[in-house]
Amino acid sequence: METVLLPKASTGITGLDEITRGGLPAGRPTLVYGGPGTGKTLFGLQFIAHGVKQNEKGVILTFEETAEDLITYARSIGIDLAKMIKEKRVIIDYFDLSGNDVHEAGTYDLEGLFLRLQAAVEEIGAKRVHLDTLEALFAFFEKEEIIRKEFSRLFHWLKRRKLTTVVTAEISLTSEIPVTRYGLEEYVSDCVIFLDNRVEKQVATRRLRILKYRGSSHGTNEYPFLIDDDGITVFPITSVKLEYQVSTERISTGIPDLDQMLDGGIYRGSTVLISGTAGTGKSTMGISFANAACERNEKALYVSFEESPAQIVRNMASVGFDLQKHIDSGLLEIHSQRPTMYGLELHLAKMIDLINKVSPSVIVIDPINSFLTDSEERDVKLMLMRFTDLLKEKNISAFMLSLTGGGEHTERTNVAISSIVDTWIILRDVEQAGERNRALFILKSRGHKHSNQVREFLITSQGIKLVEIYEGAEGLLTGSARVAQKTREEMVLENLNQELKRLEKLISSRKKLFDNQIELLKANFESEIETLELKHKQVLQQKTRLEAQRQMIQKLRS
Repeated sequence: METVLLPKASTGITGLDEITRGGLPAGRPTLVYGGPGTGKTLFGLQFIAHGVKQNEKGVILTFEETAEDLITYARSIGIDLAKMIKEKRVIIDYFDLSGNDVHEAGTYDLEGLFLRLQAAVEEIGAKRVHLDTLEALFAFFEKEEIIRKEFSRLFHWLKRRKLTTVVTAEISLTSEIPVTRYGLEEYVSDCVIFLDNRVEKQVATRRLRILKYRGSSHGTNEYPFLIDDDGITVFPITSVKLEYQVSTERISTGIPDLDQMLDGGIYRGSTVLISGTAGTGKSTMGISFANAACERNEKALYVSFEESPAQIVRNMASVGFDLQKHIDSGLLEIHSQRPTMYGLELHLAKMIDLINKVSPSVIVIDPINSFLTDSEERDVKLMLMRFTDLLKEKNISAFMLSLTGGGEHTERTNVAISSIVDTWIILRDVEQAGERNRALFILKSRGHKHSNQVREFLITSQGIKLVEIYEGAEGLLTGSARVAQKTREEMVLENLNQELKRLEKLISSRKKLFDNQIELLKANFESEIETLELKHKQVLQQKTRLEAQRQMIQKLRS
């Protein structure tokens, strides 16, 4: 049997269409309910305004807010409702039920409301309807059987006319579970969305949950959402899957020597954890990473929970980073807020919202420990896991800075996220010769080889500089101990050089002396040879004369 997909109507609410698999059920009513201040009315306004963009005109029937009030509310999120009304693409019908002349008498039904709504729909050919809010219709009546019947009639009336409708309702204040005031609307609605503004540890977080969606699959988790100048934004962060693509491109950390230790830098889209105690240079390393991205003409986002943007710009100027020029060019965005300002979910939603608006290629979070202020370690780890998955899905490279408390094991973080990061660099203090110096090492780096050395580094007026390794009998030498060792080695080397020069000079002198002696001996030898050769010649001549005389005598005798 062929599967028939349920027609859906896009809401225009960022993130909601994703978790509803396309939007609200087209031609059917959707119930949106929650407590005061959860964003029900804004939800309906965005739904109507987005319909207008898709050439679907809308009718807003309101029982509590006047048309002027709704126009003002819409303007606060960038919706020009007055223009839509003028162009006859939207009708707002305010049904005033606030007067004292409203009384229950005889049989009560909504026939008059149906006629009024039908007239508005037919006047402009509306496809979308927003009813805000239902309870106002029944606030003056006590007969539950009539209320139940009219609820059912209303929803069936909307469905028969194929009107895509958002009906808002208040949450019951007497029920222990989150239901509407009458507890009936949920059963007759095709789709039910619950909005919640929860306060935990004095921090409020808005959440959305789809409780029901007939004929369609949908996300069932709770999703945080924001209300800002762009209206409602839902963050489907609990539905991220491990199906993202990876890159083999390497990018610089902003520290050339560290890139060399990492065999050429980190992979684009990877997550790096920088952990260390206070004052070890975590923030400076994070800024080095962000600055390197800006120098490559890429956008960078720096999220700080401890320092203001102005303070970061001032402090980093002392180590050679001109961040203001990157801010002015739009390449660097520094966002600062206190960790106690929001709950975990809203912090995550805010960061995702920033990423969507800035579209950075790299992001730095400084520090992630701040989330532990009012939250459990497990909750923080889960939140950062979801955040990391989102960054990987968007191929955004990240530096997460983590503060390690004094006396704690350096190879453990307070939020225990080492298993979900790709690279972990540990910064630590090395106490030696009465002073403390900074050192770093790479504990892990997935996907490529890396150095296993412990390297001292300095924070200079030109940024972070790694120092060549010096080891003594007691291990790694840093600071003044390294300088002293280097000085001693240079002195020994100088002495050896002097000794080599002395020996070379002595060798040259002896060689010259020996050469002279050899020349003298050679001259004496040549002179003596010459004398001997002369004498040999004379003797040979005498011998020759004597033999000649002897031969002559013998000849005469014969």
